[in-house]
Amino acid sequence: MTATPMPRSLQDLAEPEPTAGRTDRSRTPTRRAVLGALGGMAVAAATVATPTTAQAAVTRRIAESFWRPATMGAGTGSGTALGAAGVRIAQPTGRFDYRDPHRNAGTVTYETATWDSPVVTPGFAWTELIASWNAETPPGTWVQILVRGIDALGTATAWLVLGRWAAADVSGGAAITRASLDGQRTAGAAVSTDTLVTGAAAAYRSWQLRVVLLRAAGTTATPVVRLAGAVATAVPASGSTAEATSRFGGTVTTLAVPTYSQEVHSGHYTAWGGGGEAWCSATTTAMILDYWGAGPTPAEKAWVSPATDAQVDVAARMVYDAEYGGTGNWPFNTAYAGTRATAGVPLEGFVTRLADLAAAESYLSAGVPLGVSLSFSADQLTGAGYGTGGHLMVLVGFDGAGNPVVNDPASHLIADNARVRMTYQRGQFERAWAESGRTAYVIRPSTTTAAPPTPSGARVPISPGSRSVPRRRG
Repeated sequence: MTATPMPRSLQDLAEPEPTAGRTDRSRTPTRRAVLGALGGMAVAAATVATPTTAQAAVTRRIAESFWRPATMGAGTGSGTALGAAGVRIAQPTGRFDYRDPHRNAGTVTYETATWDSPVVTPGFAWTELIASWNAETPPGTWVQILVRGIDALGTATAWLVLGRWAAADVSGGAAITRASLDGQRTAGAAVSTDTLVTGAAAAYRSWQLRVVLLRAAGTTATPVVRLAGAVATAVPASGSTAEATSRFGGTVTTLAVPTYSQEVHSGHYTAWGGGGEAWCSATTTAMILDYWGAGPTPAEKAWVSPATDAQVDVAARMVYDAEYGGTGNWPFNTAYAGTRATAGVPLEGFVTRLADLAAAESYLSAGVPLGVSLSFSADQLTGAGYGTGGHLMVLVGFDGAGNPVVNDPASHLIADNARVRMTYQRGQFERAWAESGRTAYVIRPSTTTAAPPTPSGARVPISPGSRSVPRRRG
Protein backbone atom coordinates (compact mmCIF):
# COMPACT_ATOMS: atom_id res chain seq x y z
CA MET A 1 0.00 0.00 0.00
CA THR A 2 1.19 3.51 -0.74
CA ALA A 3 1.23 6.26 1.83
CA THR A 4 -0.81 9.47 1.76
CA PRO A 5 -0.46 12.54 3.98
CA MET A 6 -2.28 12.29 7.29
CA PRO A 7 -4.55 15.20 8.32
CA ARG A 8 -3.21 17.19 11.25
CA SER A 9 -6.08 15.92 13.36
CA LEU A 10 -9.03 13.63 12.94
CA GLN A 11 -11.01 16.73 13.84
CA ASP A 12 -10.33 17.70 10.21
CA LEU A 13 -12.32 14.69 9.07
CA ALA A 14 -15.61 15.03 10.93
CA GLU A 15 -16.22 16.23 14.45
CA PRO A 16 -19.64 17.88 14.89
CA GLU A 17 -21.18 18.03 18.32
CA PRO A 18 -22.93 14.74 19.12
CA THR A 19 -26.66 14.85 19.68
CA ALA A 20 -28.24 13.62 22.88
CA GLY A 21 -29.12 9.94 23.07
CA ARG A 22 -32.78 9.02 22.78
CA THR A 23 -34.71 8.48 25.96
CA ASP A 24 -38.25 8.56 24.58
CA ARG A 25 -38.26 5.31 22.65
CA SER A 26 -41.29 3.13 22.10
CA ARG A 27 -41.45 -0.65 22.32
CA THR A 28 -39.51 -0.88 19.08
CA PRO A 29 -37.30 2.20 18.59
CA THR A 30 -37.77 4.06 15.33
CA ARG A 31 -34.93 5.51 13.26
CA ARG A 32 -34.38 9.24 13.64
CA ALA A 33 -35.81 11.03 10.62
CA VAL A 34 -33.18 12.68 8.45
CA LEU A 35 -35.14 14.01 5.50
CA GLY A 36 -35.58 17.33 7.27
CA ALA A 37 -31.82 17.61 7.61
CA LEU A 38 -31.60 17.38 3.82
CA GLY A 39 -33.75 20.43 3.35
CA GLY A 40 -36.83 18.46 2.42
CA MET A 41 -35.24 16.89 -0.66
CA ALA A 42 -37.02 13.76 -1.77
CA VAL A 43 -35.19 10.45 -1.78
CA ALA A 44 -35.70 9.23 -5.33
CA ALA A 45 -35.01 6.18 -7.45
CA ALA A 46 -31.89 6.15 -9.57
CA THR A 47 -33.78 4.90 -12.60
CA VAL A 48 -37.37 4.81 -13.75
CA ALA A 49 -38.24 2.31 -16.46
CA THR A 50 -40.75 2.88 -19.25
CA PRO A 51 -44.26 2.57 -17.77
CA THR A 52 -46.13 -0.56 -18.73
CA THR A 53 -49.28 0.42 -16.81
CA ALA A 54 -50.77 3.68 -15.63
CA GLN A 55 -47.88 3.91 -13.19
CA ALA A 56 -44.16 3.77 -13.83
CA ALA A 57 -42.14 0.70 -12.98
CA VAL A 58 -39.41 1.70 -10.57
CA THR A 59 -36.13 0.04 -9.70
CA ARG A 60 -33.87 -0.05 -6.71
CA ARG A 61 -30.22 -0.49 -7.57
CA ILE A 62 -27.80 -2.28 -5.25
CA ALA A 63 -24.01 -2.48 -5.27
CA GLU A 64 -21.73 -3.70 -2.50
CA SER A 65 -17.95 -3.64 -2.20
CA PHE A 66 -16.02 -5.32 0.61
CA TRP A 67 -12.30 -5.73 1.14
CA ARG A 68 -10.63 -8.55 3.03
CA PRO A 69 -6.91 -9.15 3.67
CA ALA A 70 -6.41 -10.62 0.19
CA THR A 71 -7.78 -7.47 -1.47
CA MET A 72 -7.00 -4.69 1.02
CA GLY A 73 -3.79 -3.99 -0.90
CA ALA A 74 -5.95 -2.14 -3.40
CA GLY A 75 -6.50 0.53 -0.76
CA THR A 76 -4.16 3.24 0.48
CA GLY A 77 -2.60 3.22 3.92
CA SER A 78 -1.00 5.87 6.07
CA GLY A 79 0.94 4.37 8.96
CA THR A 80 -0.54 0.91 8.42
CA ALA A 81 0.76 -2.50 7.46
CA LEU A 82 -1.18 -5.28 5.73
CA GLY A 83 -0.71 -8.90 6.72
CA ALA A 84 -2.59 -12.16 6.47
CA ALA A 85 -4.81 -11.14 9.41
CA GLY A 86 -5.67 -7.70 8.02
CA VAL A 87 -4.63 -4.06 8.37
CA ARG A 88 -2.88 -2.94 11.56
CA ILE A 89 -0.94 0.06 12.87
CA ALA A 90 2.72 -0.04 11.83
CA GLN A 91 3.96 3.50 12.49
CA PRO A 92 1.35 6.03 13.64
CA THR A 93 1.10 9.13 11.46
CA GLY A 94 -1.31 11.24 13.50
CA ARG A 95 -2.67 12.00 16.95
CA PHE A 96 -6.26 12.45 18.07
CA ASP A 97 -7.48 13.97 21.34
CA TYR A 98 -10.85 12.44 22.19
CA ARG A 99 -13.19 13.03 25.10
CA ASP A 100 -15.80 10.28 25.20
CA PRO A 101 -19.19 12.05 25.41
CA HIS A 102 -20.86 8.94 26.83
CA ARG A 103 -18.76 8.52 29.98
CA ASN A 104 -17.40 10.64 32.79
CA ALA A 105 -13.77 10.73 31.75
CA GLY A 106 -11.23 13.26 30.56
CA THR A 107 -9.61 13.74 27.19
CA VAL A 108 -7.36 10.91 26.00
CA THR A 109 -4.69 11.23 23.32
CA TYR A 110 -4.55 8.47 20.72
CA GLU A 111 -2.05 7.68 18.00
CA THR A 112 -3.63 7.06 14.61
CA ALA A 113 -3.13 5.40 11.26
CA THR A 114 -5.58 5.16 8.37
CA TRP A 115 -6.64 2.84 5.57
CA ASP A 116 -8.62 4.29 2.67
CA SER A 117 -10.57 2.10 0.29
CA PRO A 118 -10.40 2.62 -3.44
CA VAL A 119 -13.04 5.00 -4.77
CA VAL A 120 -16.10 2.94 -5.71
CA THR A 121 -18.32 4.00 -8.62
CA PRO A 122 -21.33 1.66 -8.65
CA GLY A 123 -22.81 2.95 -11.91
CA PHE A 124 -25.80 4.83 -10.49
CA ALA A 125 -26.57 7.77 -8.23
CA TRP A 126 -26.90 6.16 -4.82
CA THR A 127 -29.14 7.51 -2.07
CA GLU A 128 -28.23 5.32 0.91
CA LEU A 129 -25.00 3.71 2.06
CA ILE A 130 -24.36 1.35 4.98
CA ALA A 131 -20.79 0.46 5.96
CA SER A 132 -19.60 -2.74 7.66
CA TRP A 133 -16.35 -3.80 9.28
CA ASN A 134 -14.81 -6.65 11.26
CA ALA A 135 -11.94 -5.87 13.60
CA GLU A 136 -10.03 -6.93 16.69
CA THR A 137 -9.62 -4.11 19.21
CA PRO A 138 -7.34 -5.01 22.15
CA PRO A 139 -7.65 -2.85 25.30
CA GLY A 140 -6.65 0.73 24.60
CA THR A 141 -7.53 0.53 20.91
CA TRP A 142 -10.54 1.23 18.71
CA VAL A 143 -11.55 2.02 15.15
CA GLN A 144 -13.48 4.83 13.54
CA ILE A 145 -15.33 4.32 10.25
CA LEU A 146 -15.87 7.25 7.90
CA VAL A 147 -17.29 7.65 4.42
CA ARG A 148 -17.57 10.39 1.85
CA GLY A 149 -19.73 10.77 -1.23
CA ILE A 150 -18.37 11.98 -4.56
CA ASP A 151 -20.46 13.57 -7.31
CA ALA A 152 -20.09 13.24 -11.08
CA LEU A 153 -17.66 16.18 -11.17
CA GLY A 154 -15.40 14.52 -8.61
CA THR A 155 -16.37 16.87 -5.78
CA ALA A 156 -16.32 15.03 -2.46
CA THR A 157 -18.27 15.66 0.71
CA ALA A 158 -16.57 15.98 4.05
CA TRP A 159 -15.72 12.70 5.74
CA LEU A 160 -18.70 11.60 7.86
CA VAL A 161 -18.46 9.21 10.81
CA LEU A 162 -20.51 6.00 10.57
CA GLY A 163 -19.21 4.42 13.75
CA ARG A 164 -16.78 4.64 16.66
CA TRP A 165 -16.31 1.07 17.65
CA ALA A 166 -14.57 -1.25 20.07
CA ALA A 167 -15.40 -4.92 20.49
CA ALA A 168 -15.92 -4.72 24.26
CA ASP A 169 -17.80 -2.15 26.30
CA VAL A 170 -16.09 0.17 28.77
CA SER A 171 -16.79 -2.10 31.74
CA GLY A 172 -15.16 -4.90 29.77
CA GLY A 173 -11.99 -2.91 29.14
CA ALA A 174 -12.82 -0.98 25.97
CA ALA A 175 -11.03 2.30 25.35
CA ILE A 176 -14.23 4.11 24.37
CA THR A 177 -17.99 3.79 24.48
CA ARG A 178 -19.22 2.16 21.29
CA ALA A 179 -21.38 4.72 19.47
CA SER A 180 -22.64 6.14 16.23
CA LEU A 181 -22.63 9.91 15.70
CA ASP A 182 -25.89 11.56 14.71
CA GLY A 183 -26.25 15.22 13.84
CA GLN A 184 -23.77 15.13 10.95
CA ARG A 185 -24.76 16.69 7.66
CA THR A 186 -23.08 18.12 4.62
CA ALA A 187 -24.25 19.33 1.23
CA GLY A 188 -27.10 16.99 0.31
CA ALA A 189 -26.19 14.22 2.78
CA ALA A 190 -26.81 13.35 6.42
CA VAL A 191 -26.06 10.49 8.78
CA SER A 192 -28.95 8.58 10.34
CA THR A 193 -27.34 6.33 12.97
CA ASP A 194 -25.61 3.76 10.71
CA THR A 195 -26.75 4.98 7.28
CA LEU A 196 -25.55 7.81 5.08
CA VAL A 197 -28.62 9.24 3.35
CA THR A 198 -28.51 11.60 0.38
CA GLY A 199 -31.08 13.67 -1.45
CA ALA A 200 -31.86 12.96 -5.09
CA ALA A 201 -30.49 16.34 -6.14
CA ALA A 202 -27.09 15.47 -4.64
CA ALA A 203 -26.42 12.83 -7.34
CA TYR A 204 -23.48 11.14 -5.65
CA ARG A 205 -21.99 8.70 -8.14
CA SER A 206 -19.09 7.35 -6.08
CA TRP A 207 -18.04 6.77 -2.49
CA GLN A 208 -14.92 6.07 -0.47
CA LEU A 209 -14.46 4.48 2.94
CA ARG A 210 -11.83 5.40 5.52
CA VAL A 211 -10.91 3.26 8.52
CA VAL A 212 -9.00 5.05 11.27
CA LEU A 213 -7.07 2.75 13.63
CA LEU A 214 -6.41 4.26 17.06
CA ARG A 215 -4.40 3.30 20.15
CA ALA A 216 -3.58 5.09 23.37
CA ALA A 217 -0.51 7.26 22.89
CA GLY A 218 2.70 5.64 24.04
CA THR A 219 1.40 2.08 23.76
CA THR A 220 2.14 -0.62 21.20
CA ALA A 221 -1.20 -2.41 20.91
CA THR A 222 -3.01 -2.22 17.59
CA PRO A 223 -6.44 -2.91 16.19
CA VAL A 224 -6.54 -5.35 13.28
CA VAL A 225 -9.17 -4.80 10.58
CA ARG A 226 -9.96 -7.82 8.42
CA LEU A 227 -13.11 -6.69 6.62
CA ALA A 228 -14.31 -3.26 5.55
CA GLY A 229 -16.73 -2.06 2.93
CA ALA A 230 -20.26 -0.88 2.26
CA VAL A 231 -23.46 -1.46 0.33
CA ALA A 232 -24.91 1.44 -1.65
CA THR A 233 -28.47 1.57 -2.93
CA ALA A 234 -30.72 3.90 -4.89
CA VAL A 235 -33.96 4.27 -2.98
CA PRO A 236 -37.15 5.04 -4.94
CA ALA A 237 -39.52 7.88 -4.19
CA SER A 238 -42.83 7.29 -2.50
CA GLY A 239 -45.64 5.94 -4.66
CA SER A 240 -48.32 3.32 -4.84
CA THR A 241 -47.15 0.78 -7.41
CA ALA A 242 -47.44 -2.74 -6.02
CA GLU A 243 -44.34 -4.90 -6.18
CA ALA A 244 -44.50 -8.30 -7.82
CA THR A 245 -43.70 -11.26 -5.59
CA SER A 246 -40.48 -13.03 -6.57
CA ARG A 247 -40.54 -16.53 -7.98
CA PHE A 248 -39.59 -19.41 -5.66
CA GLY A 249 -36.51 -21.30 -6.80
CA GLY A 250 -37.44 -24.60 -5.19
CA THR A 251 -35.13 -24.71 -2.15
CA VAL A 252 -37.28 -26.38 0.51
CA THR A 253 -35.27 -26.25 3.72
CA THR A 254 -35.40 -25.23 7.35
CA LEU A 255 -32.01 -24.58 8.92
CA ALA A 256 -31.54 -25.70 12.51
CA VAL A 257 -31.26 -22.21 13.97
CA PRO A 258 -32.21 -22.20 17.67
CA THR A 259 -35.30 -20.25 18.66
CA TYR A 260 -34.99 -17.46 21.24
CA SER A 261 -37.77 -15.08 22.22
CA GLN A 262 -36.76 -11.52 23.03
CA GLU A 263 -39.84 -11.36 25.26
CA VAL A 264 -38.19 -13.83 27.66
CA HIS A 265 -35.74 -11.01 28.39
CA SER A 266 -38.27 -8.24 29.00
CA GLY A 267 -37.02 -5.97 31.76
CA HIS A 268 -33.47 -7.34 31.64
CA TYR A 269 -30.62 -4.81 31.73
CA THR A 270 -32.77 -1.88 30.63
CA ALA A 271 -29.75 0.42 30.33
CA TRP A 272 -29.07 -1.32 27.02
CA GLY A 273 -31.97 0.02 25.01
CA GLY A 274 -34.86 -0.70 27.35
CA GLY A 275 -34.53 -4.44 27.92
CA GLY A 276 -35.44 -7.56 26.00
CA GLU A 277 -38.70 -6.27 24.60
CA ALA A 278 -36.56 -3.98 22.37
CA TRP A 279 -33.80 -6.50 21.63
CA CYS A 280 -34.99 -7.96 18.33
CA SER A 281 -31.67 -7.30 16.62
CA ALA A 282 -29.52 -8.65 19.44
CA THR A 283 -31.74 -11.74 19.71
CA THR A 284 -31.48 -12.29 15.96
CA THR A 285 -27.70 -12.06 16.13
CA ALA A 286 -27.58 -14.43 19.13
CA MET A 287 -29.64 -17.04 17.26
CA ILE A 288 -27.37 -16.93 14.22
CA LEU A 289 -24.20 -17.13 16.33
CA ASP A 290 -25.49 -20.20 18.16
CA TYR A 291 -26.41 -21.79 14.83
CA TRP A 292 -22.73 -21.57 13.91
CA GLY A 293 -21.61 -22.74 17.37
CA ALA A 294 -20.01 -19.34 17.90
CA GLY A 295 -22.00 -17.98 20.83
CA PRO A 296 -20.47 -16.83 24.12
CA THR A 297 -18.75 -19.32 26.41
CA PRO A 298 -20.06 -20.15 29.91
CA ALA A 299 -17.48 -17.77 31.35
CA GLU A 300 -18.63 -15.00 29.02
CA LYS A 301 -22.23 -15.54 30.16
CA ALA A 302 -21.55 -15.91 33.88
CA TRP A 303 -22.53 -12.32 34.75
CA VAL A 304 -26.07 -12.66 33.33
CA SER A 305 -28.95 -13.07 35.79
CA PRO A 306 -31.45 -14.58 35.24
CA ALA A 307 -29.38 -16.94 33.12
CA THR A 308 -32.05 -18.20 30.70
CA ASP A 309 -30.70 -17.86 27.15
CA ALA A 310 -27.99 -15.61 28.53
CA GLN A 311 -26.40 -15.32 25.09
CA VAL A 312 -29.17 -12.84 24.19
CA ASP A 313 -28.20 -10.54 27.07
CA VAL A 314 -24.54 -10.85 26.08
CA ALA A 315 -25.38 -9.89 22.50
CA ALA A 316 -27.34 -6.85 23.68
CA ARG A 317 -24.36 -5.69 25.71
CA MET A 318 -21.95 -6.24 22.81
CA VAL A 319 -23.99 -4.45 20.13
CA TYR A 320 -25.37 -1.54 22.16
CA ASP A 321 -24.96 1.88 20.54
CA ALA A 322 -24.81 4.58 23.21
CA GLU A 323 -25.66 7.39 20.77
CA TYR A 324 -28.67 5.65 19.28
CA GLY A 325 -29.65 4.32 22.70
CA GLY A 326 -30.47 0.81 21.51
CA THR A 327 -29.20 -2.49 20.16
CA GLY A 328 -30.48 -2.02 16.60
CA ASN A 329 -27.39 -0.53 14.95
CA TRP A 330 -27.07 -2.87 11.96
CA PRO A 331 -23.26 -2.89 11.48
CA PHE A 332 -22.63 -3.01 15.24
CA ASN A 333 -24.47 -6.34 15.21
CA THR A 334 -22.47 -7.78 12.34
CA ALA A 335 -19.23 -6.38 13.77
CA TYR A 336 -19.91 -8.26 17.01
CA ALA A 337 -20.51 -11.42 15.01
CA GLY A 338 -17.18 -10.81 13.31
CA THR A 339 -15.40 -11.15 16.68
CA ARG A 340 -16.62 -14.74 17.07
CA ALA A 341 -15.30 -18.01 15.61
CA THR A 342 -16.62 -21.48 14.87
CA ALA A 343 -14.32 -24.50 15.13
CA GLY A 344 -11.35 -22.15 15.06
CA VAL A 345 -12.53 -20.36 11.91
CA PRO A 346 -13.37 -16.67 12.38
CA LEU A 347 -16.84 -15.59 11.40
CA GLU A 348 -17.38 -12.62 9.16
CA GLY A 349 -20.41 -10.39 9.39
CA PHE A 350 -21.64 -7.61 7.17
CA VAL A 351 -24.80 -5.73 6.27
CA THR A 352 -26.08 -5.92 2.72
CA ARG A 353 -29.29 -5.45 0.80
CA LEU A 354 -30.84 -8.07 -1.43
CA ALA A 355 -33.17 -7.95 -4.39
CA ASP A 356 -35.82 -10.29 -3.02
CA LEU A 357 -36.38 -13.72 -1.48
CA ALA A 358 -35.05 -15.36 -4.64
CA ALA A 359 -31.69 -13.74 -3.91
CA ALA A 360 -31.91 -14.79 -0.27
CA GLU A 361 -32.61 -18.36 -1.34
CA SER A 362 -29.04 -18.83 -2.56
CA TYR A 363 -27.77 -18.12 0.96
CA LEU A 364 -30.25 -20.51 2.56
CA SER A 365 -29.43 -23.28 0.09
CA ALA A 366 -25.78 -22.92 1.13
CA GLY A 367 -26.72 -23.24 4.81
CA VAL A 368 -26.39 -19.54 5.64
CA PRO A 369 -29.35 -18.04 7.58
CA LEU A 370 -29.96 -14.32 7.23
CA GLY A 371 -30.97 -11.65 9.70
CA VAL A 372 -33.61 -9.57 7.93
CA SER A 373 -35.15 -6.21 8.81
CA LEU A 374 -38.88 -5.65 8.23
CA SER A 375 -41.43 -2.91 8.79
CA PHE A 376 -45.19 -3.50 8.72
CA SER A 377 -48.49 -2.63 10.33
CA ALA A 378 -50.50 -5.15 12.34
CA ASP A 379 -52.64 -6.13 9.34
CA GLN A 380 -49.81 -6.46 6.81
CA LEU A 381 -48.13 -9.67 8.01
CA THR A 382 -50.70 -12.35 8.73
CA GLY A 383 -49.93 -14.33 11.87
CA ALA A 384 -47.40 -11.94 13.39
CA GLY A 385 -49.83 -10.47 15.89
CA TYR A 386 -48.19 -7.04 16.03
CA GLY A 387 -47.01 -4.13 13.90
CA THR A 388 -43.62 -2.45 13.95
CA GLY A 389 -41.70 0.46 12.49
CA GLY A 390 -38.65 -1.80 12.30
CA HIS A 391 -37.94 -5.35 13.42
CA LEU A 392 -35.27 -8.02 12.94
CA MET A 393 -35.84 -11.74 12.54
CA VAL A 394 -33.93 -14.72 11.14
CA LEU A 395 -34.79 -16.16 7.74
CA VAL A 396 -34.16 -19.90 8.23
CA GLY A 397 -35.79 -21.52 5.19
CA PHE A 398 -38.74 -21.98 2.84
CA ASP A 399 -41.70 -24.32 2.82
CA GLY A 400 -42.86 -26.24 -0.24
CA ALA A 401 -44.84 -23.26 -1.52
CA GLY A 402 -41.88 -20.90 -1.22
CA ASN A 403 -43.17 -19.14 1.88
CA PRO A 404 -40.39 -17.92 4.18
CA VAL A 405 -39.80 -19.81 7.41
CA VAL A 406 -38.42 -17.52 10.09
CA ASN A 407 -37.36 -17.30 13.69
CA ASP A 408 -39.29 -14.23 14.81
CA PRO A 409 -37.94 -13.14 18.21
CA ALA A 410 -41.12 -11.15 18.91
CA SER A 411 -42.88 -14.54 19.32
CA HIS A 412 -46.33 -12.93 19.02
CA LEU A 413 -45.32 -10.75 22.02
CA ILE A 414 -45.44 -13.86 24.23
CA ALA A 415 -42.42 -14.88 26.30
CA ASP A 416 -42.10 -18.38 24.87
CA ASN A 417 -39.29 -19.78 22.71
CA ALA A 418 -41.74 -22.32 21.27
CA ARG A 419 -43.62 -19.48 19.56
CA VAL A 420 -40.61 -18.08 17.71
CA ARG A 421 -40.73 -20.29 14.57
CA MET A 422 -43.21 -18.92 12.03
CA THR A 423 -44.07 -19.25 8.35
CA TYR A 424 -45.25 -16.03 6.70
CA GLN A 425 -46.87 -15.42 3.32
CA ARG A 426 -44.20 -14.79 0.69
CA GLY A 427 -45.74 -11.69 -0.87
CA GLN A 428 -46.56 -10.05 2.46
CA PHE A 429 -43.08 -10.80 3.77
CA GLU A 430 -41.33 -9.35 0.72
CA ARG A 431 -43.34 -6.15 0.95
CA ALA A 432 -42.58 -5.77 4.67
CA TRP A 433 -38.91 -6.47 4.00
CA ALA A 434 -38.89 -3.87 1.22
CA GLU A 435 -40.09 -1.26 3.71
CA SER A 436 -36.73 -1.65 5.45
CA GLY A 437 -34.70 -1.66 2.26
CA ARG A 438 -34.41 -5.46 1.99
CA THR A 439 -31.62 -5.15 4.54
CA ALA A 440 -29.90 -8.37 5.63
CA TYR A 441 -27.22 -9.48 8.09
CA VAL A 442 -24.84 -11.97 6.49
CA ILE A 443 -23.01 -13.86 9.24
CA ARG A 444 -20.97 -16.90 8.20
CA PRO A 445 -17.54 -18.52 8.49
CA SER A 446 -14.94 -16.34 6.80
CA THR A 447 -14.03 -19.26 4.53
CA THR A 448 -17.56 -19.39 3.07
CA THR A 449 -17.90 -18.24 -0.53
CA ALA A 450 -21.56 -19.14 -1.08
CA ALA A 451 -24.16 -16.75 -2.45
CA PRO A 452 -22.28 -13.96 -4.22
CA PRO A 453 -23.88 -10.53 -3.80
CA THR A 454 -26.04 -8.80 -6.36
CA PRO A 455 -23.65 -7.68 -9.13
CA SER A 456 -22.54 -4.07 -8.94
CA GLY A 457 -25.17 -1.81 -10.40
CA ALA A 458 -27.79 -4.52 -10.81
CA ARG A 459 -31.32 -3.24 -11.21
CA VAL A 460 -33.78 -4.63 -8.72
CA PRO A 461 -37.53 -4.01 -9.21
CA ILE A 462 -39.09 -2.60 -6.07
CA SER A 463 -42.18 -0.81 -4.86
CA PRO A 464 -41.75 2.97 -5.03
CA GLY A 465 -43.44 3.16 -1.65
CA SER A 466 -40.50 1.35 -0.04
CA ARG A 467 -38.27 3.71 1.92
CA SER A 468 -35.79 2.36 4.41
CA VAL A 469 -35.42 5.68 6.24
CA PRO A 470 -36.75 6.65 8.77
CA ARG A 471 -37.63 3.05 9.62
CA ARG A 472 -35.76 1.75 12.65
CA ARG A 473 -35.50 -1.31 14.81
CA GLY A 474 -34.39 -2.51 18.23
